[in-house]
Parts: sequence; structure tokens; C-alpha cells
Amino acid sequence: MKILSLIPLVLLPFILYTNQVKRDKRFICIQVESLDPYVNIDEMEADFLKWWTYHCNTISLSSNFIAFNENLDTIDKGQFLTKLSSGEFIPLRLKSNTQVENYGLYKLGSLSDNSIGITIRNEALTKLRFFGMEGKSFPDFDFIDLNGNSYSKESTKGKILVIKVWFINCKACVAEFPELNAFVQKHENSKDIIFVSLARDSKPALNQFLHKKYFKYQVVSEQIDFIVNDLGLNIYPTHIVVDETGIVLKVCNRAAEMIAFLEDEINRK
Repeated sequence: MKILSLIPLVLLPFILYTNQVKRDKRFICIQVESLDPYVNIDEMEADFLKWWTYHCNTISLSSNFIAFNENLDTIDKGQFLTKLSSGEFIPLRLKSNTQVENYGLYKLGSLSDNSIGITIRNEALTKLRFFGMEGKSFPDFDFIDLNGNSYSKESTKGKILVIKVWFINCKACVAEFPELNAFVQKHENSKDIIFVSLARDSKPALNQFLHKKYFKYQVVSEQIDFIVNDLGLNIYPTHIVVDETGIVLKVCNRAAEMIAFLEDEINRK
């Protein structure tokens, strides 16, 4: 009986060691010393709010970054986002010797908060859709804004087209107005940039709304069909930058990301 009672005590260290080895396998490549900033990964993956705070403040999947898989092999951005869309990984920022961000994949453990996997999967699918649009031709269009001005591929050729997709009852869309107005004002003397917004709402509703909420973009009404069927978008707001030849350069959700990208493009010319 004494021998039998000792078996659990003998097995316990072995079980703990085995679990530790399994856990440590996920740390073989991404060591805490390589993280920027340092985070307690165990605590973060067990607490959605801690992870979400880190993710929002540290990671930008819409940016141009150097991507690494879970073995720290370099992969392209499309492969990185595809792996993230499985919901089995989270991105961690790694230390970099350049101005370009380095992101590595970290495989979530079995005890991680389920909400983290669901959230990162949904975000990755959206960013993968955006990434797939970049480098492609913007669909043919024929827009007429609230002031009667018309826009087409032919009439905007040779100019950068900056598009915002939104609707009146989208609080995040409207909250960006001051930031975007300041950006438009900064470039209002430029003849090479056109700012157009595609709204889901009717012309009367927009006229009434914009009478109270000033927006410096030109506004095109009733664009649900184009937004959903031609662009394949269902997240608001969405910003699209189209170059002088009609090729999509950037797609993102946050005005700040679009502005930073476009400023960098302008400065390089």
C-alpha cells in the first residue's frame, strides 16, 4: 500500500516536467529577450483585456512589416496573415535594427482565452482581404458627388485618389472627421490629390447630416452596391489610396494609418 501511495508523488514531477517541456516548445524561437516591448506572454494569453491592450498599442497589421513564422523563418505578409486567420497564433513585435517593424507568430496554448483566437482570426481575415486588394486595379467607377461633380477612372487618371468608405451612424467614421479635415486642408492646394468619400446613405440624409458635421471630403451618396459588391467591403470606416494609374496602394481602417502611409508616399516623390 505504501508503494502504491508513493506512485502519484513519483509521477507528479514527471507530469510537471512534461507540461513544462510542452510549454517551453513555444518559446524555443521567440524568447522574451527578443520582444519589444517585453510582455509576460503567459499572463497575456490568459487575459483577453491584457492581450487586446498590447495588440492595439503595439501591432499594426495594415503596416508594412517583416514577418516571421513560429520558427522565426522569414515569410511574406500574405502567409503571415493566412496563419493568423487560423486563430491559433497571435503576432508579437520583435526587436528590430531598422525602422521597419518585425512581427513574429506565437502559437496560443490550450489554456489561452478563447476570445483572443476568435478576435485575431476575424481581424486577420479582414487584413488579408485588404492585402489582397493592394497592387490590384481599382474597379471601374462613375461617381457623382453631392455638389454634382463627377469622377471616373478616366477623369482621375494622373492623380492620387483618396477614398473613405463610411455611413452616418458609424461613430468611428464620424469621429475621424476632424483628423481627416486637417489632412485635406494641409493638401488642399495640391492638384494631384482627390479626396472622395463613398457613403451608404441617401442624398437628403447626407445633406442634413453634413449641415451639422463638416467634412472636407467630396461625398458620394447611396454607394452600398459599389462598396459591397465591387469592393467587397463590410468594415467601416475603410480608407483606400489609389495611385495615378488606378492601382490600389493601400487599404486600412484607421485614418492615422492612411495619413502616415500617404505622407510617406508624398515625401518620397
